[in-house]
Amino acid sequence: MALMKQPPHLWFRLVPAYAAGYFLSYGLRSINAVIAPELMHDMGLTSSGLGLLTSTYFLAFGLFQLPLGLLLDRFGPRRVEAALLLLAAAGCALFGLGTTLATLVVARALIGLGVSACLMASFKAFSQWFPVQSLPSLTASIMIAGSLGALCASVPAEAALPLLGWRGIFHLFAVLLAITAVFIMRLPDHPDSAQQESLKQQIQTLMGILRHRVFWRFAPQGCLASGGFMAIQGLWAVPWMMEVNGVSRSHAANVLFLTGLAMLGGYLFIATCTGALTRRGIAPMAILRTGLVLALLVELAIILNLAQPSWLWPLLGLSFSLTTLTYSQLSAVFPVAVSGRVNSALNLMMFAGAFGLQWGIGAAVEAFAASGMARGAAFALTFALLWAAQTLTFGWFLLPAKPADKD
Repeated sequence: MALMKQPPHLWFRLVPAYAAGYFLSYGLRSINAVIAPELMHDMGLTSSGLGLLTSTYFLAFGLFQLPLGLLLDRFGPRRVEAALLLLAAAGCALFGLGTTLATLVVARALIGLGVSACLMASFKAFSQWFPVQSLPSLTASIMIAGSLGALCASVPAEAALPLLGWRGIFHLFAVLLAITAVFIMRLPDHPDSAQQESLKQQIQTLMGILRHRVFWRFAPQGCLASGGFMAIQGLWAVPWMMEVNGVSRSHAANVLFLTGLAMLGGYLFIATCTGALTRRGIAPMAILRTGLVLALLVELAIILNLAQPSWLWPLLGLSFSLTTLTYSQLSAVFPVAVSGRVNSALNLMMFAGAFGLQWGIGAAVEAFAASGMARGAAFALTFALLWAAQTLTFGWFLLPAKPADKD
């Protein structure tokens, strides 16, 4: 399909609007890591309850990925994301008003469902409006916005707590989400966005993706490696540093801020250097494998407490920022026309892993502590088990590529 001539200043209309959505999405994904002590105190939550509450975001987000791909293709990114952001705003307002765990779980699920389109909708819109050679830098712009959202959910959020409280922070999110939804709704529709496939054909194509052997080469490491990092960054990094390293919540928030900065640096590297490295014979798949190896080594160093958190956690964030190449490396195997469904299927695996692990880490820590183990040791054993599972999935990922699976 030939791209139409772009309206004036289109970049300045589309990119900031979609970037704002992903900024808020990533902030909401990470915010509970900083407000966890207040949530546990005010609501009387255990670690298991906190894990269930926070991971509900990932459950709702992940379960909606497959329908999302169909909706984006059928109705376009503008309508779908604007409507869902209003749902997220309602979830934030409910979370700020909630007085029971059940209410907060429902609100957190609404938030996860509401922000589930922020990344995929931007990918869809950019592929419609811009030439293919512009997509890497546009994708990097969105990922940078997400990194900034993670940064704001660390030190700035910790500084805002005494002023707004955790309820006030969620009310502020509700307002910002509603404003962003209005801006996105006012964006133009691409004239060639009408869906050519029937719903039945769309679903058949999606089922073919889910049965593809290459998809299942990438899916396990996406589930346990990327999903595990999201689970830890979004909740358990701060409790780990407080329980295992013995640092204050303020110091842990500073480390989380540095981790976000390191991720930002990784996304900038991807945006500016992958093309030059490819021309020098270093393929994106090699960068992806390097990021996964480095992440496993750094996780092991964190578990063994081999260095200060302020060194290890940012390095972990940098390592995992390189694994965003998973999207492009998997979708390159499939036709461009189905790339949205390929990416949303991969997102399903990542967020299903994040949900299960975010809840499971809390449940495991509680179980080990109940057996008489010190909480610091319970955290270390839980993280070690996750590391072992991630190592196995990386071994699966390294198995010789099939003929159709080109690096």
